Amino acid sequence: MTKICAVFGGSRGIGKAVAKLLVQRDYKVAVISRNLDKAKAATEEIGGHLALSCDIAKEEDVQHTFQEIVKNIGNVNYLVNAAGVNRDGLLLRTKKEEILSQLSINLIGSMYTCKVALRGMVQQQRGAIVNIGSIVGHKGNAGQSVYSASKEGLVGFSKSLAKEVARKNIQVNVVAPGFIHTDMTSSIEETSLKQTIPLGRFGEADDVAQAVAFLLSSSYITGHVLVVDGGLQLQI
Repeated sequence: MTKICAVFGGSRGIGKAVAKLLVQRDYKVAVISRNLDKAKAATEEIGGHLALSCDIAKEEDVQHTFQEIVKNIGNVNYLVNAAGVNRDGLLLRTKKEEILSQLSINLIGSMYTCKVALRGMVQQQRGAIVNIGSIVGHKGNAGQSVYSASKEGLVGFSKSLAKEVARKNIQVNVVAPGFIHTDMTSSIEETSLKQTIPLGRFGEADDVAQAVAFLLSSSYITGHVLVVDGGLQLQI
């Protein structure tokens, strides 16, 4: 059966690395981003099969996106949720709009994409979903309380969903990266942080992509959180 994967947040960072690796492994990949031009550029660069724009905070947009994927390349049997935003700041200084934005994109948006994707997966009696969380959700970090809540909420959601759909031969897992070289970490001073990471370095987007591809290809792992953080969780 053709392997068709929708990668939300696939135009940059971890999502782009995932999309690129899956193309290399003979998946048909739809690269989805809020910005269509960026989605098209990434798709052309990695040899993807379809570029689409979508605001995952809007369920109607998500539904339309899956309709376009089915129409152009077929039924989705793999889903990766890599779209995410972060607005660092102390909670007392965080605006309502910033709270809602992070929850809508990091958590609720993934709920929407999973809900729509599952309709086709249930019909096919097979499928795999990987949601991208964060080690920060588990260990916490000052100035990232809202981001941490959204990412750890994704863990509880994924574990519960895994139990709901397991008998339909559908796996749901989470990859929780630590400090990875992406646009979101470009402003972080690495020198002092490296000392807290047992492997002594930040990870690369491809390190996370390898973990995602592993979980998508597995037939007997579900409800699992695979941490990719260079051993940072060992310091908790």
